[in-house]
Amino acid sequence: MKAEPMVMKKSRLSKPGFSGGSMVGPRLAKVLLHVVLLMGSCAMVAPFVWMLLTSVKPSNALDRFQWLPSSVHFENYSRALQAAPFGTYFRNSFFIAAGQTTLTLVFATAAGYALARLPMRGRRTLFGFTVVMIMVPAYALLVPQFVIIKMIPLFGDNNILGQGGTGWLNTWWALIVPGAMAPFYVFLARQFFLGLPDELADAARLDGLSEYGIFARIMTPLIKPAIATIAVLQIQVSWNNFLWPLMVTRSDSLRTIQLGLAIFSQSPNGVEKAYLMAGATLATVPMILLFIVAQRYFIESMATAGLKG
Repeated sequence: MKAEPMVMKKSRLSKPGFSGGSMVGPRLAKVLLHVVLLMGSCAMVAPFVWMLLTSVKPSNALDRFQWLPSSVHFENYSRALQAAPFGTYFRNSFFIAAGQTTLTLVFATAAGYALARLPMRGRRTLFGFTVVMIMVPAYALLVPQFVIIKMIPLFGDNNILGQGGTGWLNTWWALIVPGAMAPFYVFLARQFFLGLPDELADAARLDGLSEYGIFARIMTPLIKPAIATIAVLQIQVSWNNFLWPLMVTRSDSLRTIQLGLAIFSQSPNGVEKAYLMAGATLATVPMILLFIVAQRYFIESMATAGLKG
């Protein structure tokens, strides 16, 4: 009778769950995962670190590759601003990003609210078309957009049929309006509006509030994570856009920071790499600061965007 408990105890200890060696596999997998993630992080951060260090190196130290500068020259930043009109480029990028983001927030939230809340005919079809448009590459739309911008009637010496002139080419309209909307932002806003309780809108209607008032004063303030995410993504797209400003502008006074950096790097008189890296650093820092400020809303929005159908 006394041997039976010992046998039972031994059998329990022999189970895999009680074996110390069974924990080696998960721990090893966790360590390998962290190593892979660390290597990936270093690979992504390394170009930015090299750019930052190169921006403060002396000019004679750029003929050979080295990580650390022999001496630090912060004056490269002020000299870079004097070597090219980077101030104008920054101003243009700021105006374009602000204009596109403002229009995007208005249109995307309004369209998302309509697709989520208004009982209109064909709502599901419109939403399906919006989802399909998300899958269309943005570069596939560049040529049609360029033709439409060029044929805007009564602008740029065009007649009423959009012929004979340049339309919106080389204007602020061409830089701001075409990029002021994207179907993904409509999808994101709709998903958040679907997550709000119907009782809020019903109570506002009983109080006599119009549908515009419900949208602007009741519903929209409750989707701050979506608004922050749309703003961050749109600012990032506008700030880093290169190909579209290259296509629609000819004047140096309308060039953006990314286009200005590319033109500065192709100077026929040669270019100081330290100045170029200083300009690139100045162009990158605003986006990093923007994400740091809005990362809480951004992560929350990405985690909950697909919960509603």
